[in-house]
Amino acid sequence: MKIVECVPNFSEGRNMAVIDQITDEIKKIKGVKLLDVDPGFDTNRTVVTFVGDPESVKEAAFNAVKKSHQLIDMTKHKGAHPRFGACDVCPIIPVSGISMDECVTIARDLGKKLGKELDYPVYFYEYAATKKERKNLAWVRQGEYEELESNLKQADRVPDAGPCKFQPKVGATAVSARDFLIAYNVNLNTKNAKLAHDIALNIREQGRFLKDENDKFVKDKEGNKVKQPGIFKNCKAIGWYVDDYKRAQISINLTNFHITSMHDVFDEISRQATEKGLRVTGSEIVGVVPKEAMIKAGIHYLEKQGSCAGVDDSELIKIAVQSLGLSDVAEFRTDEKIIEYMITSEGKLADLTVSGFCDMLSSDAPAPGGGSVAALCGTLAASLGAMVMNLTYGKKGYRQFDDEVNVLGKELQLRKSELLYLIDADTEAFNVLMDALSAKSKAKSSDDEIELKEAEKKYYDATVLATEVPLKVMSKIIELAAPLKRIAEIGNVNAASDAGVAALLIQSGVKSAGLNVKINLSGFDSSDEYKNVTLKKMNDILSSVDSLTQSILEIVDSKIK
Repeated sequence: MKIVECVPNFSEGRNMAVIDQITDEIKKIKGVKLLDVDPGFDTNRTVVTFVGDPESVKEAAFNAVKKSHQLIDMTKHKGAHPRFGACDVCPIIPVSGISMDECVTIARDLGKKLGKELDYPVYFYEYAATKKERKNLAWVRQGEYEELESNLKQADRVPDAGPCKFQPKVGATAVSARDFLIAYNVNLNTKNAKLAHDIALNIREQGRFLKDENDKFVKDKEGNKVKQPGIFKNCKAIGWYVDDYKRAQISINLTNFHITSMHDVFDEISRQATEKGLRVTGSEIVGVVPKEAMIKAGIHYLEKQGSCAGVDDSELIKIAVQSLGLSDVAEFRTDEKIIEYMITSEGKLADLTVSGFCDMLSSDAPAPGGGSVAALCGTLAASLGAMVMNLTYGKKGYRQFDDEVNVLGKELQLRKSELLYLIDADTEAFNVLMDALSAKSKAKSSDDEIELKEAEKKYYDATVLATEVPLKVMSKIIELAAPLKRIAEIGNVNAASDAGVAALLIQSGVKSAGLNVKINLSGFDSSDEYKNVTLKKMNDILSSVDSLTQSILEIVDSKIK
């Protein structure tokens, strides 16, 4: 599932009635969850955080900005924080299942819509910037609101979207795509803030100023202080004393957890603390964290223990929480801290019991149906493959394969998660198709040609979606064949039959999903380019599935004779 975070900053931090009206616009949008509202009196600014799927987030962001234009008057605004608009900045941040490039597209689409429909200047910064100098928000916002009118008259300050004219009441907005920031604190068994800060200087990217043996700053030929960079990139850190906890903390902002992770920072702080006679007692996440960061930490610590990391997400998260000591000062609750779990909707098919799923499947409801079952086949195949790897890792006679088994186990767990999501995605796509069909039938009965044209376009797009999901199921399941073949070759002989069952599930899942692709393609005209391209993709997968699964079954048969 594609999930993005949006953190708009609004130039109002004192009037909660105004802030509530703005955030109410976000709450109205299905598919979005409001995570945090942080008003500041002195800054006269409110930072709002919400997450959801890309389209829902774009809609919520647009509506919130539109409402801010109705309620905030920049001609009367005063505050300590730099700003140049009613909605000052609006960054889009990748959380799960989505790339930075995709977030750039989302940010620019949002910015263009804001500029066009709300008729005011919009700039793009950071990853969404269209020019090198505009990557820096400080450059974009230089002179703030007070100099915006004169800036708009300069050739190099023409906005990226919207008109190049000064709108006194609303100002301008800077829209961006940026990395997710994890606010992360590590706790020490000391009240000495200086010791904590000394470690912070060592680990942060900015580093520290060098001193000589006389404790004087080292200077270069020009008389400038010489800096020694810290250990970690994309890491900001300071040390301080927290009275509530009666201990010192190293307070850290990780601005790109893909480059510098929580677990790497935690391990290094633990090492340095030991050298100083200190001990790390645990850590805490301030705000929320993407599941991926927790999964990576769980894998890291299992592998350090010499254990197979090809286990399910819940176990990996449990290991991460224990290893990082995330419940040291307050209980770490996954449903309140991990973004993906915070926005998980109730009633998901993948969360049902086996009997509950079968009961729903056997009812007169048209969904869930064969498409969801096809995805389930793939999920079961991946799960069986991971099981075989866990039954192989570290076992006598198989230890020479431990590294490979660990890699295969992790890969199969990832595939399992992808296919679990598709169980619900198939049913959701079917429901979208039914809604579009209903809208099309209703439009046909009216005399409104524009309404009918829009309804027909909506139905076409919904049919494409209903086709794309089972096609993706086919693609994801067929990708299991290669790792499962290797699993059949090196896996524990006592679990060889399980690898064989997984192979048969691959075959069933691919062919079952293929039937769903075919039935949805039947609604397209024979000359439709999308139909012909999709048919080729489907047939290419179908033509290979029997030989791929047969090769796995032959290996299994040879091991269990």
